[in-house]
Amino acid sequence: MTKPRVTVLALGGTIAMTRSDQGGVVPTLTGDMLVAAVPALTEVAAVDARSFRQLPGAHLGFDDLEALAAAVEEAVAGGAHGVVVTQGTDTIEETAFALDRLLGIEAPVVVTGAMRNPTVPGADGPANLLAAVQVAASEAARGLGCLVVLNDEIHAARFLRKTHTSSPAAFTSPSAGPIGWVGEGRVRLVARVERVPVVPQSREAGEARVALVTVGLGDDGALIDAARQAGFDGMVVEATGGGHVAPAVADALERAAAAMPVVLASRTGAGEILARTYGFPGGEIDLQRRGLIRAGWLDGLKAKVLLTLLLRRGQGGRDNVSAAFRPWGGGAGS
Repeated sequence: MTKPRVTVLALGGTIAMTRSDQGGVVPTLTGDMLVAAVPALTEVAAVDARSFRQLPGAHLGFDDLEALAAAVEEAVAGGAHGVVVTQGTDTIEETAFALDRLLGIEAPVVVTGAMRNPTVPGADGPANLLAAVQVAASEAARGLGCLVVLNDEIHAARFLRKTHTSSPAAFTSPSAGPIGWVGEGRVRLVARVERVPVVPQSREAGEARVALVTVGLGDDGALIDAARQAGFDGMVVEATGGGHVAPAVADALERAAAAMPVVLASRTGAGEILARTYGFPGGEIDLQRRGLIRAGWLDGLKAKVLLTLLLRRGQGGRDNVSAAFRPWGGGAGS
């Protein structure tokens, strides 16, 4: 029986790191090396490996992700049943959500990495890569958008968060939990996610800078004013609770919203921005009146990714931004 073809696009990260003469580990292993280190892959799929980037996760940018999305589409058009992306875990949640918003394909796209580099006992990269390829090779994973597979758990990109700096179980989906797992080589998907229309394509993606500001006790709005004056193209504010800030911060956000799209997210990391509960100055009702657009249940990082992609594609008008956040329970107004 013919095995499914799976393309592995390696971007570097901890999974590909070895020791440097300068101290510490740096990304050095190629895609071919990663695949060769897991002989069991040959039992699952015909794997094609490509070294796409050789960077720590923190060094990736939106140009890299745009090029990555194009490479995924090219691999699928060339006959790949699915695609696995290996990268640094620092930015996996952003990469995965960006791919989810850029790709409208049915083929499985799976992002994975490692929390322990290959030089330490218990390195998790080989097991994560094997599980990711098993998911990418499965029929069950088709049509689910971008998935993330680590620690034998399958997460939808829209839910995933990195919630620990070093644990192999660092990745969780606080709002919904994993949608499946891999056990004894079998892919078990116990929930399916509704597809959301992707960000409209454009001939050429432009540059866009989006500020991400987290509000804390005692803030007076000075950081928000500074971001506005620095010429950012958009802003995401992570407010307290269900979308609340102090009056002085609300005033600064109103000034910002008059100059750029401003999206209201929560710093809690789970749940959604409220729409019509709290009426005090700086509450979510007041902030919507001041022009802010609710992120719904997207956290600040994902809201920043979505707003950045919209701006890069010339979709930064208030109506466009509001419509893009509506499927996530957000948007302008209540």
